[in-house]
Amino acid sequence: MSKLKSIHTSRTMMFLELAKVMDHSIDTSDFSGSLALNVTGKKSNSGAEKTAMYLKRLYSFDRQQPSFAALAFFWKTAETAEKPMLALLYAICVDDLLAESLAVLEASVPGEKLSVEFFENILQKNHPNHYSPNSCKSIAQNLASSWKQAGFIAGKVSISRTQPNISYRIACFAFLLAYIQGKRGDFIWSSLPVQALGLPESQLRNLAIECSKRDLMEYQHAGSVTTISFAALLNKIG
Repeated sequence: MSKLKSIHTSRTMMFLELAKVMDHSIDTSDFSGSLALNVTGKKSNSGAEKTAMYLKRLYSFDRQQPSFAALAFFWKTAETAEKPMLALLYAICVDDLLAESLAVLEASVPGEKLSVEFFENILQKNHPNHYSPNSCKSIAQNLASSWKQAGFIAGKVSISRTQPNISYRIACFAFLLAYIQGKRGDFIWSSLPVQALGLPESQLRNLAIECSKRDLMEYQHAGSVTTISFAALLNKIG
């Protein structure tokens, strides 16, 4: 437990705040400068500092890190509607509690009713007797909010599982994150960011073909052998 990394004990994935920082800084890469300017619009210095701290903890804003360099590249070319999924895919690779809550996709189908208690049960299963009832409920609400921000949950009082549109660009970012993590071939389909797309393997392969046609990745599938690489894309990202 001492090694558990998560901002969901206090915050959600903070998409709105992330978007303001990224949009303000994407051309200059001066993310720290944007945070210092309080582009997130917090009303007090302490609020701005706390927001900056949590954003840095989750997203790093360090272009020397391959995953964030990839996020910055895709953010610059993505449609507005695609960006919440980009944020979730990046965050789920960093935030342990968010990663554990991937079980929401494995245990539900689009249209199915959900509740915050579902996320509480995940916490209690993975960390029995670690969080107080109030803390458990608060964390569960934060986790549910992050999935809602990404488009996997709809509703306020009564919530249900939904499925956001997964474009070739979103899929390619997920494949690339898996590749950066060291996954190769068919192991990419079972990786954390790719599983977070909520799609069956057949659709993932179709999206990989689309990415390949757009020169975003190299994809070949013959028999039981799958080959995936990103030589050209990694060169573009730098």
